Amino acid sequence: MLSDLQAIEIADYDYPLPDGRIAKFPLAQRDASKLLVYRQGEITESRFGRLAGHLPDDTLLVCNNTRVIHARLLFRKSTGTTIEIFCLEPYNMPVATAFEQRGTGSWVCLVGHNKRWKTDTLTRELTLDGRLITLSASRREKAGNGWIVDFCWDSDDTFASVIECAGLIPLPPYLHRDASDEDNRRYQTVYASEKGSVAAPTAGLHFTDAVFDSLRQAHIGCEFITLHVGAGTFKPVDSATIGGHEMHTEQVEIGRANIEHILQHFGKPIVAVGTTSVRTLESLYWFGLQLEHDASLERMCVEQWEPYVDETPAITPQQAYTNVLLWMQRRHIERLEGSTRLMIAPGYRYHIVDGLITNFHQPRSTLLLLVSALIGNEWRRCYRYALDRDFRFLSYGDSCLFLP
Repeated sequence: MLSDLQAIEIADYDYPLPDGRIAKFPLAQRDASKLLVYRQGEITESRFGRLAGHLPDDTLLVCNNTRVIHARLLFRKSTGTTIEIFCLEPYNMPVATAFEQRGTGSWVCLVGHNKRWKTDTLTRELTLDGRLITLSASRREKAGNGWIVDFCWDSDDTFASVIECAGLIPLPPYLHRDASDEDNRRYQTVYASEKGSVAAPTAGLHFTDAVFDSLRQAHIGCEFITLHVGAGTFKPVDSATIGGHEMHTEQVEIGRANIEHILQHFGKPIVAVGTTSVRTLESLYWFGLQLEHDASLERMCVEQWEPYVDETPAITPQQAYTNVLLWMQRRHIERLEGSTRLMIAPGYRYHIVDGLITNFHQPRSTLLLLVSALIGNEWRRCYRYALDRDFRFLSYGDSCLFLP
């Protein structure tokens, strides 16, 4: 099964996307975006504000409440060269802990104009709450595709406060523009609360208070979990087959109460809001399967090809999630923190997710593979329908509801 999956050619997941169809700016009203509804083979067009009317009775929506950080830090050398430091993830530390660091902190970062940054320490001044402070950055060593960068600042402020003041919101590269003040608000979901992403979970950008009110009136529940989106979400598949693509690692956080609520809902429709929610819910299943065979595991860590190499019989979603709950109870853990590199591609069998709300994704992307795993080659018909009817594509674009 693994060899068949790895032989999938990424060229089969390409489609023509003119630059003019990429939404460069958000609509004035979030829930005014178009909604493509694919339900049991039928495609229709609606508006996102009418979402509640398209969901099955007793649906549970699962949303990702991660918050995009101001991850782009610009430093100017005395020579005039600008060095961009793009914070990817904390070095050897949970995300929440890293944001509470005071005075110093270390992150894995991408570095622009890296060759022009020799051994000197970069510094810049910023005004935080009316106070002038100095932020410095020193490059330590390579870490994967990035560098470990040590930050230091001469105040008792948290790193969260410093980066919010000093950094810029990291818009997707395909927008080909600098972030504006409006992006600081619109490139976040209205329910974003847990700092740590360098890209927005864009399926959630369409939600408004009015949409949530309509969902409550329709007795549709919502659970909020966390997956911190990494820059790797924009990494194209450069290899001819997906077997040559290395999935990025992303950090997952989910509370015990969330797992209990989802477990109670099994047997009724569970619809993920965004591919990040999909990966979190499905990764939790695979962690539960790991615990079935080794309950002494110290932390959740799901690898890229894990679903395709395990020859042991699968267990039910109920048993997998129960295993995770028991593991948390034994360790007196209220909030699970782990990581996932899960690759969901055609051939994957969904265990938790029954439907998906998502935006339109880039050609030749792992996100498109995930959609195809849910609805098969019907993704082509849906995307053609959207292109023919002037839907807006990618992060600030329109939305889809897939109910296979």
